[in-house]
Amino acid sequence: MASECGVTVFPFPKPRRITDVTKAEFLEKVAGDERIGSKKAAADAVDAVLDAITDTLTGGGEVNFTGFGKFHVAERSARQGVNPRTGERITIAGGKVPRFSAGSALKKQVKG
Repeated sequence: MASECGVTVFPFPKPRRITDVTKAEFLEKVAGDERIGSKKAAADAVDAVLDAITDTLTGGGEVNFTGFGKFHVAERSARQGVNPRTGERITIAGGKVPRFSAGSALKKQVKG
């Protein structure tokens, strides 16, 4: 919470855009595909894919779906930051972070 001119400002969650899709909505869309058929099968398939991607990234590998994109791990170096409550300068530790790079076919499709 920030305080400006004696007024406390409460952070509110970012409003959800109409085009955003929750996991439940995504599963409904996948379940609607005739190759999948049910919500249970859709949930199992999506969970299996996400688990496989997570396991591969955790093991230091990358997942490449040709044309769609690549999931990989990047190193983030340590950097300087500011504690928003105290204004104190702090060092934010570096580490590994997951990244996704869109493939050419996906970029082309999104671009229109």
